[in-house]
Amino acid sequence: MKKTYHGSCHCGAVRYECRLDLDEGLRKCNCSFCRRTRMLKTFSTREDFRLLSGEDLLLTYRAADSSWPEGDVDHYFCRTCGVRSFSRGYHETFMGHFYCINAGTLDDVSDAELAAAPIIHENGAADDYENPPAHTAYM
Repeated sequence: MKKTYHGSCHCGAVRYECRLDLDEGLRKCNCSFCRRTRMLKTFSTREDFRLLSGEDLLLTYRAADSSWPEGDVDHYFCRTCGVRSFSRGYHETFMGHFYCINAGTLDDVSDAELAAAPIIHENGAADDYENPPAHTAYM
């Protein structure tokens, strides 16, 4: 069931709210971007996401030379503290327009809620987001 959560960057300048269903799982991916950032991600539709403050402090990064997901995903981070709270993207067969939420930036999620959410491993390094890689312990 979807629930409204609030989140922010480390310094608190960028704040957002979104409706999420954590029962759908938290995702860990081994693509080059997620592996480097160690992001634990969950997804929200664009209709279920609202930026509350800090738009003027957001910087964005988009990989220039890759296909899905980076080619259609803008990664936003706070220019003050550097934390990436969310990314925004589009993929026709996934969710259409979406926000990818960094679960570590959710302010009002409980430890129990995070612990209860299933972990889904994605083999982004092989462009296989539906199946886990052979090894997941490092993720």
